[in-house]
Amino acid sequence: MIFEGATVQSFVGVGVFRGRVIGPIRHMPPALTPPPSGEGLDSSTSAETAAAQLKEAGAQVKATLLERAGRASGDGKEVLQATALMATDPMLIKAAIKLINKGSSAERAIWDAGDTVAATLISLGGYMAERSHDVLDVRSRIVAALRGVPAPEIPDSEEPFILVADDLAPADTATLDPAKVIALVTAGGGPQSHTAIIARSLGLPAVVAAKGVAELVEGSQLYVDGSAGVVSSEPGDTERAAVKRWLEKASLLDVFDGDGQLADGSKLALLANVGGAKDAQEAAAANAQGVGLLRTEFCFLGNSTEPTHEDQVAAYKGVFDAFPGQKVVVRTLDAGADKPLPFLTDSTEPNPALGVRGYRTDSTTPGVLARQLAAIADAAAQSQALVWVMAPMISTPAEAADFAALCTTAGLKVPGVMVEVPSAALTSRHLLDRVEFASLGTNDLTQYAMAADRQLGPLAELNDPWQPAVLALIQATVEGAVAQAKHSASLALEDALPKPVGVCGEAAADPALAVVLAGLGVSSLSMTARALPAVAAVLRTVTQDEARRLANRAVAAASAAEARDLVRAGLPALSELGL
Repeated sequence: MIFEGATVQSFVGVGVFRGRVIGPIRHMPPALTPPPSGEGLDSSTSAETAAAQLKEAGAQVKATLLERAGRASGDGKEVLQATALMATDPMLIKAAIKLINKGSSAERAIWDAGDTVAATLISLGGYMAERSHDVLDVRSRIVAALRGVPAPEIPDSEEPFILVADDLAPADTATLDPAKVIALVTAGGGPQSHTAIIARSLGLPAVVAAKGVAELVEGSQLYVDGSAGVVSSEPGDTERAAVKRWLEKASLLDVFDGDGQLADGSKLALLANVGGAKDAQEAAAANAQGVGLLRTEFCFLGNSTEPTHEDQVAAYKGVFDAFPGQKVVVRTLDAGADKPLPFLTDSTEPNPALGVRGYRTDSTTPGVLARQLAAIADAAAQSQALVWVMAPMISTPAEAADFAALCTTAGLKVPGVMVEVPSAALTSRHLLDRVEFASLGTNDLTQYAMAADRQLGPLAELNDPWQPAVLALIQATVEGAVAQAKHSASLALEDALPKPVGVCGEAAADPALAVVLAGLGVSSLSMTARALPAVAAVLRTVTQDEARRLANRAVAAASAAEARDLVRAGLPALSELGL
């Protein structure tokens, strides 16, 4: 949305990470020019040579992206590893070689193959539509490698700047230097897109889905409010005063003391999402009360074969050792959809977003999960962390029971499930009869509940965890845990506490939404470590009863915007803290 004055343009998008800044605009460079339409093979180049050159260029791009992944951490590392795999993806490379064999040059073949594969993925929607952006980015990088020129990169500048783009590829976003790039603004994307997730992990003020910003003048001054989702050109005294107020209050949000609680002393554990030992060490330094989500994909992505038992044990132990005596919740391999693995998933599956991913891979490739659980158990035995294990993409009580049995065989005593599918939320009572805890993955739960691709800017309003339907599913999950406890108590003729239900999606990092989640009765919130201080500060301003009243208002709202506005109006601490 654009509002124009005499010389000032204001844009309203979706704010994805807090902060107010003013700085000069730098646009992403123009995309690589496509090879001429119909460009054929040079007379001196055979199809076999062109195909070999294409494969070599793909391998070069993959190696470059994996090298960047090695320098990244957390969400950025995982995104880069997944994007690197696309550079040698059989679907893309085979389609290009087929065109080469018909006479196309290597550049034109990969360009057209990229268009075809991207269109196919977009038609599938969901995760596959997200991957279309990766395909087009990788295609351009392969063409650049074939030409022997650098791919378009984030501009360099001697002074800090605000990066403005139509959208950003994961390969660009994941390795941003926050000392140079002080804010991100994109015309596309949504609140749970890769750009948004990485901006949160880097602690960068960011606004996405701000249509029209790509037309702003290079080098001109821009004001960005990452909390409100507002962007304004030609900032004046009002905007400068807002930045000053933010800087004065931001110091209050720098440190979390390691004690998550509400104003009445009610405890709510504040945990960290991590993707490796480096992340875990940073989370421990940020005083996280444990790990609510260890993404184990970091151990698998980028590999053409299953990692060895020894490699897995070492990788997991590196995380566990950062949290002696504290809870570490491990998510088993969430392969498939946007994270295909050559030794585990089928690249020709017609609709991977609704196909064999997460726990479901155990039905088609048995053994990988059991071996992973054995490695987790061995790593746990060599550390002092309190290790819990959960499976992604559980849809039925039978799947939960099967996973619990696998954990028992491996010697893991606290099995749990991710609640990402609406069916799991609606049957949580029966799921929790079979496992010891549940964790709400709000990113996927929102996407599946609203049937909205989280990467698409036009669907940002739908793909919003504030949607009352999503909040109702969270409420149903917690109520299922309470019902399960009552049922167990009636059988045992003694009281039983509800089994833990936590949240590990991006929703937990929103301070206002964290209050709603607390009011709905969740037992823990897990987020990027950078979000811990702000979430903790706001939670301490409300009692459990106040949080419950705000949660009820949000669930009863008619829209995500209404739910958000009702809750924010009841939380004066947000404006006091500049949130």
